[in-house]
Amino acid sequence: MPEDAELVHYAVADDVATITLDSPHNRNALSRQLVRELFAQLQRAAADEQAKVVLLTSSGRVFCSGADLSEAASGAAEDGPRAIVGLQRAIVAHPKPVVVALAGPVRAGGIGIVAAADIVIATKDADFALTEVKLGLAPAAISLTVLPRLTSRAAAYTFLMGEKFPADAAADFGLVTTVVDGDDLAAEVVRVCASVASGAPQGLRETKALLARPLLAAIDAGEDEMATLSARLFASDEAREAMLAFLSKK
Repeated sequence: MPEDAELVHYAVADDVATITLDSPHNRNALSRQLVRELFAQLQRAAADEQAKVVLLTSSGRVFCSGADLSEAASGAAEDGPRAIVGLQRAIVAHPKPVVVALAGPVRAGGIGIVAAADIVIATKDADFALTEVKLGLAPAAISLTVLPRLTSRAAAYTFLMGEKFPADAAADFGLVTTVVDGDDLAAEVVRVCASVASGAPQGLRETKALLARPLLAAIDAGEDEMATLSARLFASDEAREAMLAFLSKK
């Protein structure tokens, strides 16, 4: 992939700003470039008078594979975890409702994006995994949005096992809003976005802010502690060895 290739695309039509993750070489991993571009496109959508709703999706089947381990294994500074926290906060605090469409796997840090969104529509083929525990890590930075969405039992089950769980389970756990057949995803996304966009701009903005208030408070209260914890774990010898071993198998 060319070094200057755009990894996050933006388009607006019918009151919907569609932001598409398009980094197939690393399965839409949260590289520095992708996070930076995603944040910029969210800001663009916030200022776009043609957009009343934001739709986050991906160009390929994989929505997001989590942290870019090739970057993280080379030495994780606290800037990386803080950027992930900031990205989640930008979604939660966005002045417009954010809808996520999922047709395939979501892993680790990508689940933080899902948890930060207002409405999540997934196909039955989508699956999820909080794999951090397998690599000597903890889902620290994304816990700020994920834990408030999950029941305490679901959190313990998914965080500690690190195994895949299906979309239906994700809906039962509180992570996903609606699960549909794969062939119905596009129509359901259009329907939901159109329904949300039928709201008045002020009503959408103020209702979104009302819904976001407790989650924003949790993010702001825990940001420093979780970013520091995440950076410490990523920099540990145990995690570094596990990440390098994982990368060598790819």
